[in-house]
Amino acid sequence: MIKKIIVILAMIGLIMMLFPLVTNFEFLENLNDLSTNYVSGSVNELNSQNVVTSVIVTYRGLDTLGEVTVLFLATAAIGFLLKKKKTKKRGSSELLQTASSFLVALIILLGVYIFTHGHLTPGGGFQGGVIIATAFLLLILSDVNIKFNHTILQVVESFSGAFYVVIGLIGLVLTIGFLNAKIIPLGEYGNLFSAGAIPIIYSLIGLKVGSELTNILDTMRGE
Repeated sequence: MIKKIIVILAMIGLIMMLFPLVTNFEFLENLNDLSTNYVSGSVNELNSQNVVTSVIVTYRGLDTLGEVTVLFLATAAIGFLLKKKKTKKRGSSELLQTASSFLVALIILLGVYIFTHGHLTPGGGFQGGVIIATAFLLLILSDVNIKFNHTILQVVESFSGAFYVVIGLIGLVLTIGFLNAKIIPLGEYGNLFSAGAIPIIYSLIGLKVGSELTNILDTMRGE
């Protein structure tokens, strides 16, 4: 009975929170000043077709660095708190083994495509990194006894994170701003090699996210 009352009260509270949002919602015909600067700056200053990418990687790049740092801390905490236990050898699904032998390379390729084209199309480093991690998850599901080389994963994670910070510091040294994409030529608008350092930054984020999530998945597969 008490549980039902708590659920009802929670639902009422949620409705009270959302009701003003629904009743007072207004469609804006024009962008506000900040949004206008982001949209125009993405095209005119950075040669990037994806405004979201421009905001995440450049205009609010320091926030993105914080998000990557939080993911790193989560990975470290999971590795510290969870101890691997020896698992008994179990049989693997023949269907999953066949599928993984064909799909893993394609999934990784898709992830790489998404974070290297984040300045041109929807997607980016976080999305591409998650997709790459799903490829390794498929390997774990297809063969529970598979072993990953954690040294390589740690090297990729450390290099991508360190180089990400280096790119930001280069912008400060050149006095154009932290994580400013203009540290290299912007290129031609709409081309793969455009938007300055944005594709490089997003690729580093993709590699870091992919390696960190793979480490988490491998750590959590113990008993």
